[in-house]
Amino acid sequence: MSTIAWIALASVVAWGWLLLGRGLYWRTDQRLPEAAEEAVEADRWPSVAVVVPARDEAELLPRTLPSLLTQDYPGRLAVFLVDDGSTDGTGALARELAARHGGRRVTVSSPGAPAPGWTGKLWAVRHGIALARSAREGGPEYLLLTDADIAHEPDSVRRLVAAATAGRLDLVSQMARLRTAGGWERRIVPAFVYFFAMLYPFRWVNRAGARTAAAAGGCVLLRTATAVRAGVPEAYRQAVIDDVSLARAVRRAGGRLWLGLADRVDSVRPYPGLADLWSMVARCAYAQLWHQPLVLVAAVAGLGLVFLAPPAAVAAGLLAGDAAAGALGAAAWAAMAASYAPMLRYYRQSLWQAPALPVTAALYLCMTVDSAVRHYRGRGAQWKGRTYPRPDAGPAGRRAEAAAPEHPA
Repeated sequence: MSTIAWIALASVVAWGWLLLGRGLYWRTDQRLPEAAEEAVEADRWPSVAVVVPARDEAELLPRTLPSLLTQDYPGRLAVFLVDDGSTDGTGALARELAARHGGRRVTVSSPGAPAPGWTGKLWAVRHGIALARSAREGGPEYLLLTDADIAHEPDSVRRLVAAATAGRLDLVSQMARLRTAGGWERRIVPAFVYFFAMLYPFRWVNRAGARTAAAAGGCVLLRTATAVRAGVPEAYRQAVIDDVSLARAVRRAGGRLWLGLADRVDSVRPYPGLADLWSMVARCAYAQLWHQPLVLVAAVAGLGLVFLAPPAAVAAGLLAGDAAAGALGAAAWAAMAASYAPMLRYYRQSLWQAPALPVTAALYLCMTVDSAVRHYRGRGAQWKGRTYPRPDAGPAGRRAEAAAPEHPA
C-alpha cells in the first residue's frame, strides 16, 4: 500500500477507538433526569446561593439576571452578583434589575482589583462565596456558580438541586447551549462542544471514582461543604480554564461529579464573526495543552491524522487512482461525520454540515497554534482587557494551577 493508504488505515483504526473506546463521547444523552424532584421532600428544599461574576456585562445582564430573580425554586434562594471591575455600569444596572424584579434577595458587590496570583473571575467568585457563607441566616447548602451571559429557565435551579440530591452528587454542571444564530456560530459552536466532549467524555466524568474530571463553568451547582473541603476557588486561583480546575479540585477532595448537556440553560453571548470565535478558542487553547510544546506537536499531529487525513486520502484516491487510500479515507470520513451528527441534531443544525467537520477541525488547529504563538509573545490568555500569562513554572505555580498536568483520561 502507499504511504497515504497506510495513514488512512491509521485514521480508520483511530476512529474505531474513538467511537467505541472513549466513553461514547459523541452521544448527547447525558442530560438531567426528569423525575429527580421526587427525591426532595416538599418542605426540605436546601438553601442555594447563586454567585455571578460579571465584568462589563451591561449589554447581556437584562436578559440573564432576571432569569435568576424569577426562579420558581421552593427553597431559600439568594443571588450575589460580583462586579469585577466593570466600566460600563454593570453594578448599577444589576441593582436596577433587582429592584425591578423583586422577590429574591440580591446582593451586588465588588471585590476590588484581584490580589496577586489570582485571575479576575476567580477573585470575584471567591468574594461571592465569602458573602454567601457570611449571610445572617446561615450559609447556603449549595452554591450555583453561573456566568453573567447565562440565561436560566424558571425551573433550572430546582432541577439542578433535585439531580444533586437524588444522585448524592457534590457537583452538577450543565454545558449551556451556546448561541448559533450566525453563520460562523453555526459552523464553529457545535464543534466546540463536540471537541470538549471528546477531550472529557461526559460518561467518564460521571463515573464514580474515575480520573476524568471536568465541568462547564457557565452552570455549576456545588455543595458548599465540598467547596470548603476542596478549597474552592483558592486551590486553583491562577487557573485560566477554571471550570476543569474546579472539577479536579472537587474530585481530589472525594466529591462526586456529573456533567451533561443543558436543555433549559442557554448562553446569550453573541459571537457574530470568525474573529470573535477565534479569540474565544485561542485565549485558552494552549493552556488546555498545559503550555507544553511537545503536547502541542502531538495535538497537531493527532488532529491531522484523525480529521485531515481522511479527506486527503479520498483526494488521493480520486486524483492519483489510489483505490486503497480512497476507500480507507472514505471509511474514516464516514465515521467522523456519523460521530458529529448527534451534536448537530442537539444544536438543531443541518446534518449536511457533518461531512464538513474537517474544515472546522482545520480552523481549530490553526486557533490552537495561534494560542501558543500568543503565549510565547507574552500575550497569554486575554479576556476583557486583562492578560493572564502562564503561572510560575515552579512547584508553587503548578500547585496554584490546580494540578493541570493530570491527564484527562
